Amino acid sequence: MIPSPIWHPFTQHGLDEAIPLVTHAEGAALFTDDGRRIVDGISSWWVTTHGHCHPRIMAAIAAQTAKLDQIIFAGWTHEPAETLARGLVAIMPSALSRVFFSDSGSTSVEVALKMALGYWSNRGAPRDRILVLQNSYHGDTIGAMSVGARGVFNQAYAPLLFDVGTVPFPSAGAEQRTLEALERACRDAPAALIVEPLILGAGGMLLYPAWVLAEMRAICARHGVLFIADEVMTGWGRTGTLLACAQADVVPDILCLSKGLTGGAVPLAVTMATEEIYAAHLSDDRARMFYHSSSYTANPIACAAANANLAIWREEPVLERIADLAARQQQKLAKLAELPFITNARQLGTITAIDLPDPSRSGYLSQLAPRLLAHFLDRDLLLRPLGTTIYVMPPYCIQDADLDRLYDGIAECVSVIDGDHRP
Repeated sequence: MIPSPIWHPFTQHGLDEAIPLVTHAEGAALFTDDGRRIVDGISSWWVTTHGHCHPRIMAAIAAQTAKLDQIIFAGWTHEPAETLARGLVAIMPSALSRVFFSDSGSTSVEVALKMALGYWSNRGAPRDRILVLQNSYHGDTIGAMSVGARGVFNQAYAPLLFDVGTVPFPSAGAEQRTLEALERACRDAPAALIVEPLILGAGGMLLYPAWVLAEMRAICARHGVLFIADEVMTGWGRTGTLLACAQADVVPDILCLSKGLTGGAVPLAVTMATEEIYAAHLSDDRARMFYHSSSYTANPIACAAANANLAIWREEPVLERIADLAARQQQKLAKLAELPFITNARQLGTITAIDLPDPSRSGYLSQLAPRLLAHFLDRDLLLRPLGTTIYVMPPYCIQDADLDRLYDGIAECVSVIDGDHRP
């Protein structure tokens, strides 16, 4: 067989690790060409909410393909986008009255950063400093990498990244240090602070309390610093509420959404902004327009999928399903936490995570990580550890039998590793 020419993301092909070929999917399961049924424990990289190939979303996509596949969105519009924009304004905080479409989480962040800088420039008081939270991750495009943690992910691209102000992560017991650092940084009139609300995803599923999020928002408001909430991963119910910001009663100036926006079926993103930010770009001077777009902005098929997702949220008991899943996971996490080799068992909504000791202190490049990945794949589980952090973030439709397989697989893996470290 001719080797595949595909260059996969976050894959070191020199290690010659197995790459399964998935033929179809349903609910919380993936099926491969060799007849295996894989339990999707991470929602295929945090995107799939209601389940793979959800009938309502698939039907909406099929219907739209017979009407309009693609159209330029600069100076043109279409019904799926209009319906979606109105639907988002209706379901999201009322202050977020404007919807800008893009393609992915990374691009929604790029849009947010450009909106913030454009806002200050058009007001005649340019600001160019962005504040970020330590250990954060906001995507892999240049702007998104710039506002994320520096390290192995982006060290080769350092010459391209712009400088930012970093606020320490509000770890337990050190929350005040974070707030004081943010207060000091805001006195220098930065343009914006961008945060992942309540949980830092790729940074290791790090949790911080809602009251800290609320205080960070309040500090920014006092100093007139724009507050950007990156809810690409946390949005659409992952943390137990539609938005993580809701748990802190926080409304950002700019909101980034993607992943679950279409139920995870097809790529789409939006950046929502307040009327004030929109108004700063509104003029009869074409030089003040918002200069951003991509070829597939507001693709009609993707918008149709997102409209089906909104209908599911409006018409079905999604939050009840999320609460039920969170409760079931809480029980299973509690049992897992009893194992001696596990530390820092934690949960936020439908996200659970544990840490394993890393004697090498090599973080994401821990030699334990490939072993974990292989262990899970051998047991037909899609779990992708972040270094030595193992997390579970399944579709909301997952059944108990599959949930048991995930947590039993983690327990078995931990027991094997524990045995390796015993004298």
